Amino acid sequence: MINITNNSTNPHFNLALEEYALKHLDLDDDVVILWQNKPSVIIGRNQNTIEEINSKFIVDNNIDVVRRLSGGGAVYHDLGNLNFTFITKNKDDSVSNFKKFTEPVVKALRSLDVNAEFSGRNDITIDGKKFSGNAQYYFSGKLLHHGTILFDSDLRIVQEALNVKIEKIESKGIKSIRSRVTNILPYLKEKISVHEFKDFLLAFILQGKDSKRNEYKLTDQDLEKIDEMMHARYSSWDWNYGESPDYHLQKSKRFEAGTLDIRLNIQKGLIEECRIYGDFFGSNDINDLAQLLKNQMYDEQNIRRVLEKTPFHEYIFKISIDDFIDCMFY
Repeated sequence: MINITNNSTNPHFNLALEEYALKHLDLDDDVVILWQNKPSVIIGRNQNTIEEINSKFIVDNNIDVVRRLSGGGAVYHDLGNLNFTFITKNKDDSVSNFKKFTEPVVKALRSLDVNAEFSGRNDITIDGKKFSGNAQYYFSGKLLHHGTILFDSDLRIVQEALNVKIEKIESKGIKSIRSRVTNILPYLKEKISVHEFKDFLLAFILQGKDSKRNEYKLTDQDLEKIDEMMHARYSSWDWNYGESPDYHLQKSKRFEAGTLDIRLNIQKGLIEECRIYGDFFGSNDINDLAQLLKNQMYDEQNIRRVLEKTPFHEYIFKISIDDFIDCMFY
């Protein structure tokens, strides 16, 4: 087993590193990477991003949103969470064999007297509460398996970040299944830090082998290519939001000046159709404003730029652009 040390906490970089290691590193053995992200929500490949996140909470708390290559549901990461990645060429008994890759985590925890067990299709639990979700991605004879480990995460933030607040949405995106979650730390008889647990788990996976002797160090050329992949895919709005399945969205909000009702048909992240209803007053035809929003990215900053170029107050009296944005996105 070869270890790739990754001390980055940038989720855009870390997901690019996974893809690079899978597709471009041809090493002689299986690979393991243990890594952490700063606060972020990681979206499954086939999910509708806005259907999975509490957009206002995400913005207010500077939480990154990044789509991964693998399927499955949305998960929250912070520095109290540890992620593990395995990459293997031994695909015959690995594809969809989630238990095989979670077993080292389960055994490591049991050696610490924590009663962890593999559960369902792709989870690890303690006392019926989930602390690890897992997903896989297959590419050209190789398999990437990655999972989360809630060690000492802020579970309040986990719930808030993934607490979707949308009035009505129709989408073919794969919905996340919410489970009761827990951290590992409360179950440890001797408390250790997440970094100590990371070192312990790596040593357990490597079965006592020297992690330095079994380490692949990323070269400057590797890092340059990972950086290119990060900017081309994982830092782009097109990938993180525009790759969402097509969906219909209805948002409404009551203001002192009247009710605002916005209905959108969004395809590939672009507003294909827009209708604005309500009992507000205005001097200009509201349909003209709706037309200006067609073919625009469903992105707050972009929509704000468009609205600021219009005589907005003539379309809707006594409802501000901020109010409109609040209704449309939150």
